[in-house]
Amino acid sequence: MSHNLNKNQIKDLLPHREPMLLIDELINIKKLKSATAIVNVRKDSFFVQGHFPGEPVMPGVLIVEAFGQAAAALTADGIDKKTYEDKLVFLMTIDKARFRNPVIPDCKLELNIEAIRSHGRVWKYKGEAFVDGKKMADALWSATIVDRKK
Repeated sequence: MSHNLNKNQIKDLLPHREPMLLIDELINIKKLKSATAIVNVRKDSFFVQGHFPGEPVMPGVLIVEAFGQAAAALTADGIDKKTYEDKLVFLMTIDKARFRNPVIPDCKLELNIEAIRSHGRVWKYKGEAFVDGKKMADALWSATIVDRKK
C-alpha cells in the first residue's frame, strides 16, 4: 500500500524551507522502502539566473541535495514521530554520483529513491533521477539522524 505527500506535508517532516526545499511532492511511498520525489525545475528556480545565464542547468549538487531531502522525508514519514522530533538528518557520504544529462528548466524531475539498509541511526539509499523517462543522474548515499541543537 502506498501513499503520497504534498509540499505542506513534507514541510511538517523536514526543516528545509524555500528556496532550499527542493522537493514538491513525494509519491508512491512504500513505508521505509521507496518513493518517488517530484522536483518542478522552473525557469524562475533560484539557481537559474546564475547557473548559467542564458543556458540554465540545475546544478548536480542540487540534484544530490534533492535525493537527500527525498530520503529524509521517506524516513521521517515512516518512523514514529516521537523518534523524529528534535532530530535532523545529515548526509554522511555520497558515492558513485553520476550526472548523465543536464537538467534544463522547465521540467519535472522524478527522483526514484530506495532505502537499501539501516543500521542504528545510519541509513543507506540509492536513487535515480529521470526527466520524461530519460535517466539524468544516479547516486548512492548515506545519512544519519542526529539530535537537533537546542
